Amino acid sequence: MNTQSFTKEDITQSWVLIDAKDKTLGRLATKIANMLRGKHKPEYSPNADLGDYVVVINSDLVNVTGKKLNQKKYYRHTGYPGGIKEKSLGEVLEDSSQEAIKSAVKGMLPKNKLGKQIIKKLKIYKDDAHPHGSQNPQPIEL
Repeated sequence: MNTQSFTKEDITQSWVLIDAKDKTLGRLATKIANMLRGKHKPEYSPNADLGDYVVVINSDLVNVTGKKLNQKKYYRHTGYPGGIKEKSLGEVLEDSSQEAIKSAVKGMLPKNKLGKQIIKKLKIYKDDAHPHGSQNPQPIEL
């Protein structure tokens, strides 16, 4: 019995449409990360990008449980001394809900070149409108 190794030429990548309306942020992020990596396919290989393209709509309507809106913090640094900036999850969702979803998914992907390549296949939009109609994304219910 030989172990099969799949390359990018061996697999077809499809487009998937996910509606984030009233979905919990963390549970939604795990489903998206698994779709992006290709873990739902029998040809899954951890060292290759075999996943699907994922289009997420209605990111403004994502749900967060508990006290995370006030207690969860996002940090970034400007590069200057004393330049650390802090925002709560509520502020991030108010400013850009796409960044909150992208950050949650990115934390569940590999921290290497493959992870950077995979995150490029994630497309997030605030409302129902998206420019990927020609790719004919298949809606999936989570």
